[in-house]
Amino acid sequence: MKKRKLLEKILAGSKNIRFAEAIALAEAFGFRLDRINGSHHIFVHKNIPALLNLQDVNGKVKPYQLKQLLNLIEQYNLKMEG
Repeated sequence: MKKRKLLEKILAGSKNIRFAEAIALAEAFGFRLDRINGSHHIFVHKNIPALLNLQDVNGKVKPYQLKQLLNLIEQYNLKMEG
């Protein structure tokens, strides 16, 4: 799915987001995988002091973690790269 369309799907309130889609969206906004600790995938952004944690639960991302990603995007006014 295209990243912009995926973002629209998430903003429309869909909770049915695959883990791989969440990672692709985070990377589109400039986050990069820093480390993996168990099921926790920790992402960092060069302009943000906060960490982003995403977990793969049966191929889906946890809804509250997706909300945290959206909050970081809004709070820091991040733009989609590319």
